[in-house]
Amino acid sequence: MVGAGAAADAVARARRLPSLRVGLHLVLVDGTPVLPPERIPDLVDGRGRLRRDLVRAGIELSMSSRARQQLAAEIEAQFAAFGRTGLKLDHVNAHHHYHLHPAVCRQVLDIGARYGMSALRVPREPADLLDRLDPSVRHGRDWLAPWISRLRRAARRHELTAPDQVFGLAWSGAMTEERIARVLQNLPAGLTEIYCHPATRDGFTGAAHGYRYAEELAALIAPRVRELLLACQTRRGGFSDFAMP
Repeated sequence: MVGAGAAADAVARARRLPSLRVGLHLVLVDGTPVLPPERIPDLVDGRGRLRRDLVRAGIELSMSSRARQQLAAEIEAQFAAFGRTGLKLDHVNAHHHYHLHPAVCRQVLDIGARYGMSALRVPREPADLLDRLDPSVRHGRDWLAPWISRLRRAARRHELTAPDQVFGLAWSGAMTEERIARVLQNLPAGLTEIYCHPATRDGFTGAAHGYRYAEELAALIAPRVRELLLACQTRRGGFSDFAMP
């Protein structure tokens, strides 16, 4: 999130960890823009923040060429801001997975190509597996399936590395040690992305309601999770480590 308040601190930390793979999390809704609000009036609310009415904003992007021009400008500004950090761009994804929107997808693919984008998250989560791992939670996202398939095909056309499956959608904000362990014990074939929202504490400014940030951090560094990762005997790394030939 190059426009977020702690972006400079995050970049400084990443520079001290040269083996860390860092991606660009595009924020086009529900966040802080990089461009001044007056440059993108159709994308922001009365406070100058990116709109939170995702459905209505998506409809306007489909209908309005002016809104799409502003969208392109904001996406370009965020890629450029990442470029100025000097960090290697490992991958790209979007807040609320908004790159599933066809207009956003087109802009991300076109603009990202100019900034060396080589990998893109396709938020495809195997609901059938999650149903077996945790029957208490409803995991169905059938209504997103057409857009996920479309994004997957677009990524392939542009020869981008993309995961075959992603874990962290249905359990967003609650990727506990037990859940990560179950995923690792039942990894499907192919390239898998597991993502979390770790933090040292809960309840900070901007925290999502109900997210268990500190518990997710504890899960990531739990000895049991490390042991399971080693037992998997799979390749681990960032997207750039699995780049298409």
